[in-house]
Amino acid sequence: MPAEHPHHLADHARQRHRSTLERAEKALTEMADAGEPITPARLAEHAGVSRSWIYSQPDLRDRLQRLQRHQIDSAANRQSVTRASDDSLRRRLELAHQRISELRAENQQLRDALGHAHGQLRATRLTLEASGSTVTNVGT
Repeated sequence: MPAEHPHHLADHARQRHRSTLERAEKALTEMADAGEPITPARLAEHAGVSRSWIYSQPDLRDRLQRLQRHQIDSAANRQSVTRASDDSLRRRLELAHQRISELRAENQQLRDALGHAHGQLRATRLTLEASGSTVTNVGT
């Protein structure tokens, strides 16, 4: 290229810069849409640019930082929802254990009452047999 046309070099450099910036923007959008972790290193790898070049582009760097903050905020929201779910599950588990204890106590009371009723029935049979009465269908 002749030296008398330096504007061609400048035009080419501007076009190359725009193309690289568009490629980096597209890569950033794809990463965000895919839910990938967004870091300068991952963006540089995905877009085929250097990290230092990313840091030298204020608009791209700002967008990258906004997306990083958004991901951090989203992760914090998911954790708080998960914590609420964990707390809810713990409470449900506690209530289930409490109900199991209540049912065990009730079962024991019923066993005791059944044992007492069997004892009374046996005592009644023995009393009837001792008195010479016939026992028909009592407790069988």
